[in-house]
Amino acid sequence: MKNLRLTGERLITGAGALDALGGLTFTRALIITGGKSMFRNGTIRRAEELLSPRGAVEIYHGIPANPTCADVEAGLAVMRRFAPDLVIAIGGGSSIDAAKAMLLFYEWPALNFDNVFQSTLPQKRSKTTFVAVPSTSGTASEVTHVTVITFPEQQSKLAIKTEALRPDIAILDGDLCMSLPAHIAAETGMDALTHAIECFTNRSKETFTNALAIGAITGILQWLPQSVEQATPESRQKMHEFSCMAGMAFSNAGLGMVHGISHAFSAHYNTAHGLANAVILPYVLDYNRQDAWVAAELDHLSHIVGGDIIGQVRALAAQVGIPACLRDCGIAEADFKRDEAALIAGSMLGSTAVNPIPMTPETIAPIVRAAYYGN
Repeated sequence: MKNLRLTGERLITGAGALDALGGLTFTRALIITGGKSMFRNGTIRRAEELLSPRGAVEIYHGIPANPTCADVEAGLAVMRRFAPDLVIAIGGGSSIDAAKAMLLFYEWPALNFDNVFQSTLPQKRSKTTFVAVPSTSGTASEVTHVTVITFPEQQSKLAIKTEALRPDIAILDGDLCMSLPAHIAAETGMDALTHAIECFTNRSKETFTNALAIGAITGILQWLPQSVEQATPESRQKMHEFSCMAGMAFSNAGLGMVHGISHAFSAHYNTAHGLANAVILPYVLDYNRQDAWVAAELDHLSHIVGGDIIGQVRALAAQVGIPACLRDCGIAEADFKRDEAALIAGSMLGSTAVNPIPMTPETIAPIVRAAYYGN
């Protein structure tokens, strides 16, 4: 028996879907966002216009890529002072993930980063309504029950999981993505493809997540090039929706070793999560294909997409400008050699535990080196 959860209370999708904010009931609304992009394209101003007639509105901005525990605690202080009953995260996956962690500690003050990984976590919020409005099409944090936070002192990225983190409302408005630079559209789109393929090759998948993963894979292969190269409204909306489908799938079935290795590199070098996933994905697929079950699943997927899926992943990555190896992402060889043992150890954490082939530090080491050097 499996208990599946695909989203919170509502999923609102389509161009102009941001207008749904105007129908919310609240007393105090806190908007959490990243840097300047959502201000420049008018999204934050529009959100304020929709919300202000209904209650007090405050904005907390400045969430960086790969948010740290310090970033969460800074926002948490604002949240505790303002005491919102509505929290709206607008931006990339980093903004939504940071908001999730803030909300967890806001609703349950006894929890903090010192005890959260040893505690039995609550499963339902009671003080706040949480709305997630992604501006990138990659993490699908708007429909997942997970937040990933960076711990710089430990040079690690760790996931917190509980149903209390899943947003109540997800708004997929492709208009917010129209100002997205091509390279960000490429990296986040490949991130979504990684989610879908890792879910598809996860032994925990079942009928529903399998269908969602296949739909996301075929859709991303079709629409990502147009989203990157032409940035048409239709392609940006499509990528938003296929990314969300991948999130619905992997939040129920799990991921794999790509994310384990990716988190290690992101924690050490602040490498963009989607970029790291995009580079690492074909190397992991090459390795996992030695397993008979994985090989059969990839063969089936290759039949669906009309060609060898690993070859198509590599071709798509090259087409949208993804480097062929992590060394080409600006990580100096001297730094890699210095950190290699720590990177291997870090790669064993997180989603590597559910890789379809059980991994050890000895078996994962060649994959880490291959992804770095491009062997």
